[in-house]
Amino acid sequence: MTASAQFLARLGIGLPLIQAPMAGTSTPQLAAAVAEAGALGSIAIGAASADQARRMIGDTRGLTARPFNVNVFCHARARRNVAREAAWIAHLAPLFAEAGAQPPSALDEIYTSFLDDEDSLKVLLETRPAVVSFHFGLPDAARIAALRAAGIYLMATATNLDEARRIERAGIDAIVAQGIEAGGHRGMFDPAAPDERLSAAVLTRLLVKRTGIPVVMAGGIMDGQGIRAALDLGAAAAQLGTAFVACPESAASAAHRALLGGERAATTRLSAAISGRPARGIATRLMAHGDAPGSPAPADYPVAYDAAKQLHAAATKAGIHEFGAYWAGQGAPLARALPAAELVRVLGREAGAGSLPG
Repeated sequence: MTASAQFLARLGIGLPLIQAPMAGTSTPQLAAAVAEAGALGSIAIGAASADQARRMIGDTRGLTARPFNVNVFCHARARRNVAREAAWIAHLAPLFAEAGAQPPSALDEIYTSFLDDEDSLKVLLETRPAVVSFHFGLPDAARIAALRAAGIYLMATATNLDEARRIERAGIDAIVAQGIEAGGHRGMFDPAAPDERLSAAVLTRLLVKRTGIPVVMAGGIMDGQGIRAALDLGAAAAQLGTAFVACPESAASAAHRALLGGERAATTRLSAAISGRPARGIATRLMAHGDAPGSPAPADYPVAYDAAKQLHAAATKAGIHEFGAYWAGQGAPLARALPAAELVRVLGREAGAGSLPG
């Protein structure tokens, strides 16, 4: 049995396809539609409270009895620096003025890391989703052991070989190999460390050869041909995020959908100017302003995100759509606005579903 066939059998899915967990964009409706079509749907609770997470898991379960993935953020707590945060607010002040709003006087650490979140751990242990995945790092050994004891399959994102080896040593079941092409936040454990910016293909092949657990290829994959290429490189499955943003079941805004369907989808940038961590999205004036020569360093993640979200809310009311986080990977021009179940079926046909493992 191939690695992909073993992976599918272990998860109880029919296609080597994972819909990426995208905080703020993936929904129970999207995850359930993907799951019902035979792939692995995902929801993301990194930006949610424990009560919200419980509702999201319950809502997904109410729509499908099939397996799905729940993703959590394992970032280090923000290093608060009043002067740095004040400088970042001041740097964004002209954009707030353009939106007709006053900049905030202070910023908050708007997301709780799973590293410190006992309530979300309790939710996961009580609800026992089939899969839990980690982004930005790993929880401690006790949390991993508790989740494994609950019968939950565990995955974690790696952007290089060192992170992958740490994932394997921690007893995680599979590695998500996130290439530089991927939309959204880089899953790097330490955003201050040098980033080799490996492509999804190079990273996947490296991890297949140098680790002993299943590897899921992620980054720039938009069609069935990309899924087939991932399997040919030795991946057990492919993870697609941007491909699902245009689905009607996603929570993407009208502005996000319009950008994804237009010429600007061809221009994505990797920037820390929105959230404080490197993330890839469609290039906007906010990115350009935040990354301009002489700009101060953004506040630490997720503190900088508080500023960006407040700016985006004010700008949207003013009819300005240049200050949002329109996460998308380099394959964005290939996005198709199809219902999720139909998209999964199309992807399966393109990949040659009859010849796929499972």
